Amino acid sequence: MKDILVVFTGGTIGSTASQGVISPDASASYHLISLFQAQYPEPAQVNFHCIQPYQLLSENLAPPAWQRLIAAIEAENPERYAGVIVTHGTDTLAFTAAALSLYFNALAVPILMVSSDYPLSHAKANGVRNFICAVDYIRQRQAAGVWVPYCNQGQAMHLHHGARLAASLQLSSDFISVQNRPMAVYDNRRFDWQEPLPARQPMVLKAEFSPRVVLIKPYPGLDYSRFYLQAGDVVLHDMYHSGTACSSAQWGGNFSLVEFVRQCRENSVPVYLAPAMKTPDAYASTQTLLQEGVSMIWNISLEAAYVKLMLGYGNFSE
Repeated sequence: MKDILVVFTGGTIGSTASQGVISPDASASYHLISLFQAQYPEPAQVNFHCIQPYQLLSENLAPPAWQRLIAAIEAENPERYAGVIVTHGTDTLAFTAAALSLYFNALAVPILMVSSDYPLSHAKANGVRNFICAVDYIRQRQAAGVWVPYCNQGQAMHLHHGARLAASLQLSSDFISVQNRPMAVYDNRRFDWQEPLPARQPMVLKAEFSPRVVLIKPYPGLDYSRFYLQAGDVVLHDMYHSGTACSSAQWGGNFSLVEFVRQCRENSVPVYLAPAMKTPDAYASTQTLLQEGVSMIWNISLEAAYVKLMLGYGNFSE
């Protein structure tokens, strides 16, 4: 028998729909366990210990919730379990998956994050299937780390690495890994690994997420003069899919990231860019930005870059 710690946090998987409103419901979390026991072929082989440090829709999450979640997991001495399952909403799933992946970088047992695209009472909900995949992962003693099993509608069940999960696609509940490269495909209770396991680099961290990291997303007409930043702030600037952002002052300096970077430098505000793939060739606009001295965080997702900076500036002074 495997002992598994289950951490309920709310989200769609922990919600019910009533009179046109979807909202968290404490009974829905435990209904997940009942549905699992009814559908899993060997329910007696699993023993769940359940806790619920908070209950919210994940769009209402802020970094202090990560601190509470981490504290709740650590208080349970997670390494005495075969693994941990965290239920979570889909809206901020990629951010929390990155946060737990980076923080629990040395934990010897796996953490699986489980979500649902619909409340569990909905016929199309994938929450129980995702949960079953998580249980099988733990029972089969697969690799430690933070993982997200998720089955898009009409597709195979994919296993994503927590630090490589991208936010849900627009107007959709579907998830993909960055570059659409999941770590494994789960079928017939077996995991077919598609990618090599990433090397782990254990580092002891405090659950301190700097509130000074500002995330800016590019769009045509972004007016940088609207931002007021001061020493101590940190900027993470999102990039277009090709690893670019506006470097031209043709339509006005207030639309140029280059001019904004120069102003930030004058105010001792570091600027980081992500996501971008490191390749032999880069667009002229990207080269211009690099020549201005910005720091490019290569080859990781925006969500992982954001959390990495928050943890980095929360833990280290230099």
